[in-house]
Amino acid sequence: MYPYRFSNVMIGYLNLATLLASIPVIGAGLWMAKGSTATCSSMLQTPLLVIGFVVLLVSLAGFVGACFHVAWALWLYLLAMMLLIAFLLGLTAFGFAVTAGGGGTQVPGRPYREYHTSEYSSWLQKHIQDAKYWRPALACVVGSKACPKIANWSPMDYLQHDLTPIQSGCCKPPTACAYSGGVAVGAQDEDCFRWNNAADILCYGCDSCKAGVMEKVREDWHKISVLNVMVLVVLICICACGCCAFRNARRSVSEYPYGVNRMHKIHPRWDYYWWRWFRDRREQLY
Repeated sequence: MYPYRFSNVMIGYLNLATLLASIPVIGAGLWMAKGSTATCSSMLQTPLLVIGFVVLLVSLAGFVGACFHVAWALWLYLLAMMLLIAFLLGLTAFGFAVTAGGGGTQVPGRPYREYHTSEYSSWLQKHIQDAKYWRPALACVVGSKACPKIANWSPMDYLQHDLTPIQSGCCKPPTACAYSGGVAVGAQDEDCFRWNNAADILCYGCDSCKAGVMEKVREDWHKISVLNVMVLVVLICICACGCCAFRNARRSVSEYPYGVNRMHKIHPRWDYYWWRWFRDRREQLY
């Protein structure tokens, strides 16, 4: 009869829960791969599938190892947990680096803010300026229908309602722009000349739109970083509990209850014979 300890039971139940939770994650990834062709959705297919299968395999190893005292399965489980903790530590540090700066400038008399690319980290600026990354990001902006939601707003609506970073940067010209007959006049920011009232143009080519996307990325990464810190604390506690379960699994190899079989070596230590020879020679001399 295997000796079940609290750590084994806890690890078993936790991994059973994550094992079951991985099934809908994999299902969501397969559904998106089959039934969705939208750019924003397709970007999530591979991460969802990878996360789902990794969680499935790690949870299976932890469940089998904890419930059936399979030491090698628990060893693999602990190794995967430590690698995950290391990965999350790096991801969290990267997230806090990305979220440096930003926040936008409050528009006087308005509830919303305007954003500028110079306010963000150099890595984020360089990343968003690359056409390889900006094209799919812009497709997501257009596909989100953020601009049509405010297309019929009156000037009073702009004074009373807040705007998302995307709406502030991509759906309207900068507040400081001045127009005469629908044409920008005077020496103004380049975004004022890029603006077009056509629904498929608007300010999608403006720097302010890129800044709005960067602000949205910054907000999302900030939330992810805070979540990662909480997940790290939980994972460290689970890993400590898993170490106890691994120790119990190794003790149960002989199938004796815990506390009965205390012998952990069946051969003398490496220096036993040397000390015995030395003691015999000393007795002969004295």
